[in-house]
Amino acid sequence: MPPPPGHASFTSLADCTREDVVKTAASYNKVCSPRQLTARIVALLELQKTVRTADPLDLYTHALQAATRALQDGASTDMIVACLLHDVGELFSPANHGELAAAILRPYIPDKEHWILAHHEVFQGYYYYHHLGADRNKREVYKDSPYYEATVEFCEKYDAPSFDRRFVHKPLKFFEPYLLEVFSRQPYWFDTQHPKRVAVLGGASKHTPDPLT
Repeated sequence: MPPPPGHASFTSLADCTREDVVKTAASYNKVCSPRQLTARIVALLELQKTVRTADPLDLYTHALQAATRALQDGASTDMIVACLLHDVGELFSPANHGELAAAILRPYIPDKEHWILAHHEVFQGYYYYHHLGADRNKREVYKDSPYYEATVEFCEKYDAPSFDRRFVHKPLKFFEPYLLEVFSRQPYWFDTQHPKRVAVLGGASKHTPDPLT
């Protein structure tokens, strides 16, 4: 059976042609445009409204509070987006959720914000591990990291206090341009020799910004 018009013809990637790869890369650039990536992240965040735990707030509201605190603190776009997405993986891999957010954003954000995301749950443990009979200072295993103090600050200023029902946060719609800015960057813009730079999308020079309306 021949492939549908416009589709690649291979049955194994080992047999693909240059024409096939150009077609697939172009199609992925379309369905994974900055606008599409932003829309999927927004949907993932909104999913958090549907699940409640015994925490004072749902994860959706917690994320908006953290991002708003970063905004009010004059933080960078990268930090605001990191705050917005820091717990986006918590309902999928609770004990390791920071690494999920870090992995999603890895191609688009600097090392500092990536490291903070990947390790923040251990640093957040400073506020509650001892209530569970564990060492609240487990974060000390990372004391030699150049991002140790930045992660302490992330939790102290943005993450830990964002369970306050009285706090007025910005709506998710407000943060969509920040997400779009980050996802409009060329993947691995910070490392032109990164081995994943050409993966799937073909290493296009840059997505064309597609502002949300």
